[in-house]
Amino acid sequence: MSIRHLVLSCLLIVGLTGQAWAQGPEKDKTYRITIMHTNDHHGRFWKNSDGEYGLSAQKTVVDAIRREVAASGGHTLLLSGGDINMGVPESDLQDAVPDFLGMNLLDFQAMAVGNHEFDKPLLVLRMQRDLAKFPMLAANIYENGQRMFDPYKVFTIDGLRIGVMGLTTEDTYKMVMPENVKNIEFRSTQAEAAKVVPELRAKADVVIAATHMGHYANGLSGSQAPGDVELARAVKGIDLVVGGHTQNPACMKAENEIDTAYVPGTECKPDRQNGTWIVQAHEWGKYVGRADFEYRNGDFSLVKYALIPINLKRPVKGADGKTTLQTYTPEIPEDPAMLALLRPYQDFGQEKLGVEVGSVDSRLEGDRTVVRAKPASLAVLIGQANMEKTKADFAIVNGGGVRDSIAAGKITYKDLLKVQPWGNTLSTVDLSADEVMSYLNAAAKMSVGSGAFAQFAGISLDIAGGQALNVRINNAALEDGKTYRMVINNFQATGGDGYPKVSEHKSYVNTGFVDADVLKSYVSARSPLKAADYDPGRAVTRR
Repeated sequence: MSIRHLVLSCLLIVGLTGQAWAQGPEKDKTYRITIMHTNDHHGRFWKNSDGEYGLSAQKTVVDAIRREVAASGGHTLLLSGGDINMGVPESDLQDAVPDFLGMNLLDFQAMAVGNHEFDKPLLVLRMQRDLAKFPMLAANIYENGQRMFDPYKVFTIDGLRIGVMGLTTEDTYKMVMPENVKNIEFRSTQAEAAKVVPELRAKADVVIAATHMGHYANGLSGSQAPGDVELARAVKGIDLVVGGHTQNPACMKAENEIDTAYVPGTECKPDRQNGTWIVQAHEWGKYVGRADFEYRNGDFSLVKYALIPINLKRPVKGADGKTTLQTYTPEIPEDPAMLALLRPYQDFGQEKLGVEVGSVDSRLEGDRTVVRAKPASLAVLIGQANMEKTKADFAIVNGGGVRDSIAAGKITYKDLLKVQPWGNTLSTVDLSADEVMSYLNAAAKMSVGSGAFAQFAGISLDIAGGQALNVRINNAALEDGKTYRMVINNFQATGGDGYPKVSEHKSYVNTGFVDADVLKSYVSARSPLKAADYDPGRAVTRR
């Protein structure tokens, strides 16, 4: 081979890989790198009814940061912590196509694969992967023994090599329908990272983990799989974790103490564990995280960090006594090109979902912070609707299966699909008194704050030390020899969220009734609803 042909071959290899034969950073040169990030998008391609978040305003912010950083001689990367799917009916109806198209226009460089990417059949996930103009990364997901996604990608920026590795929570297998993850393994994130990081360190000067594992204060994840803090403590060599899954701003009040009262627009101090920075930008595109770093002679140092609110608003009472919503920070205009791209999808969804199905006199509580921590009125409503449809004696609803609250006033089909977006079906199983107690004891052990947290209807009980006590169904104590019908969704029935698998019980029936449609029929038949009728009161106590 001639020297000319050898040179051309080497250039071709570099062009194809984007990383081979990279020279690496120059000595004594300071590189300025800004990492922007979002996570847990959950279908919020359009702004909400109060004008908050949405990809159009997000693009205005991202473009402005890119211009600013480029003008100062720096470079940027835009990363996602995953969970693009599920949460807003307009997106759900269209398999998140508008969301991925919007991310393409935003020019995301990479994303972690989230557990909600598996909520629909694999055919949809493969379509989304083909649609995305950026890699979906996951080092620990295996299909038929082979990695399902690329484990990492190396970006060479002005000679500086930045490796981005993806990791997905090990809990995914119990958070989705079993048929969606057949022949798929979600291996240990720490074990896979321990293998990949040294490999990546040989190719990159900076290593970033884009994860969908969760940020738990001091690594206390309870019954849930280990998260970002545990990863940073267990695996050396990760410079930055861009996370998702727990849907909280990873802003620290003190060492190992999250600032749970973080106010948009104020200073956010990211977590740091074992030399690794950890960031997470809450949820839904409410913020764009911005981390400004400098790299010089092997040292990667954080210069500045901020969470930039995307038109988040607060109620402000005026001198006239009237309350209005005002943005925490100056209002961000929407990008015209993004609006033009997304409007047809929003209009299509609105047309399909705007039908009124009923009304309620006051709020039915289903917010994530409530429904995963204590009895909630909307969960009681769902449970009662499920009981009536299936003639069950009691219902158990996993807190993670309730995705939104319902405000006072008219209720549309869209409102109900925001609450129950997955199209799960109702399942019943007839249990003896002993079997009821066994199942209730398993439900009682589900961690506060997790999606598995149990909500109940048609039953009263006390929970102490992870045990169910003083159980009463139909206002009577359990009786030996009597059979009780329980209704749950088919996700729980097949072992989802770690619940006991009852789908093989001799009395098990998958009714085929879709949860959101059952709720729609119940609401339509009883409207106007009185929220007080679904107040959980003290039917379930924990001590």
